[in-house]
Amino acid sequence: MTSHIPGAAPARSRPFLVWLLPVLWTLALGLWGLSRQDSVWRDEAATWQVAGRSTGEIWAMLGNVDAVHGLYYLFMHGLFEVFGAGTTTLRLPSVLAVAVAAACVALIGNRLSGPATGLGAGLALGLLPAVQFHLQEGRPYALVAAGSGLSTLLLVSLVGGGSGRPGRRTWPRWTAYGLLVLVCALLNWLSLLALPAHALTLWWVRAGRGVWLRWAAAGACAVAGALPLILFSRGQSDQVSWIPPLTWHMLIGPGILLAIGALGAWSDRPARGRLSVAAVGLPLLVAPQLALIGLSLVQPLFLDRYVLFGMLGLALLIGASLGAGARALAPRLPRASTVLVPAVAGVAVLALLPVELGKRAPASRVDDVLAVAGEVGRLGRAGDAVLFVPAARRDTALVSPGAFRDLTDVALAESPAASATLKGEEADPSRIRAALLERRRVLLVTDAAPVARPPGAERDRTKTAVLREYFTVVEDHQVRGRRVTLYERRT
Repeated sequence: MTSHIPGAAPARSRPFLVWLLPVLWTLALGLWGLSRQDSVWRDEAATWQVAGRSTGEIWAMLGNVDAVHGLYYLFMHGLFEVFGAGTTTLRLPSVLAVAVAAACVALIGNRLSGPATGLGAGLALGLLPAVQFHLQEGRPYALVAAGSGLSTLLLVSLVGGGSGRPGRRTWPRWTAYGLLVLVCALLNWLSLLALPAHALTLWWVRAGRGVWLRWAAAGACAVAGALPLILFSRGQSDQVSWIPPLTWHMLIGPGILLAIGALGAWSDRPARGRLSVAAVGLPLLVAPQLALIGLSLVQPLFLDRYVLFGMLGLALLIGASLGAGARALAPRLPRASTVLVPAVAGVAVLALLPVELGKRAPASRVDDVLAVAGEVGRLGRAGDAVLFVPAARRDTALVSPGAFRDLTDVALAESPAASATLKGEEADPSRIRAALLERRRVLLVTDAAPVARPPGAERDRTKTAVLREYFTVVEDHQVRGRRVTLYERRT
């Protein structure tokens, strides 16, 4: 294999193993504890209950809520139709996606700096705590990371391969680049923040005019394709109204990541005009973080999962540090240099074992909708009423309908599917009050005390007021972030 990259390291041997080992490594990490003790938290419950609807019902819902995740929901609907609903179907796409992303950073590192860098980057990605969380998450962020990894790999091949040379047929790869950026944007349009990172890479390597024009055309087409979704989803901005304003303590994590990235970039010491690991990884880590911070000054949006793909840059920079260490050892300790990367990976697994075990435990998420469904099934009797405060906690009935089959949701006027919403439409407070007063036993499903908030909606205040005035608590159980309380009517 011959490298065509100006200033890059010479020919690399066995590139197949450089990406295959990280793929297998990441798959092993992802499949380890995949069910999380049969737990599903509220964000994944949204995926589960929407994916279980028909295509028409999903399309109707997107007109009212969650349009930003529309492509992902349709994709998961197809998987649920073929493989059935379950935690494996819910989370396996994320495991496979991170494995693809690990292969991409391994190939980039190998191409630009050698097999030690590539192998180190590929093995490091799956061990990063933020990636560990989303490695087993039924949400679209791992898929975005995979798409960003593929688009970055294409960019490296185009810039390093001299895509500005006359006669080179590069338009298929530029087209693929634009399509990948577009697909990522349709999964989560904040993934477009990868484009400034790629622009910084082009600026660093002093890309020619032809490269700039092709990149700008591909990026502009991707932005144009995603623009209708961006504009439409802005009308549903209430979905992110719960995100808190940016504070200094929220910047501690990004600051630490940037410091680690700077150390990795120093070990690579890129020369201006040379395509290097640092020239690719540092912008990919820094630019999306800073851009999201800037956007959050206008509207609070700062959640690390929105820029999870930036962790690919951090993995590349860690790989660069390991590669530099291996090259330093090679002249005097050649055998030690060959085992440096696997040895460091093994030590990292042991050092991060508490984190790894924690991410695979139900307590790593704010709640568990399946556990609370089990409590409802144990406490409920045929004919009992059930209430949800807030109404979004109805997700436990949507994911586990069997536990609620014999109960009556007295507040619900129109089901989530029929109303094209996530939580359904509830009756007005007076009707809820009247329906409750006709019942002898009521089960209340709400948040556990540490995460519960005072009832905000008038309907929720009516529910709690009627229960407090006319009913007595018989049993009260808190389980994995949620609470089930059984009330009986006072005689």
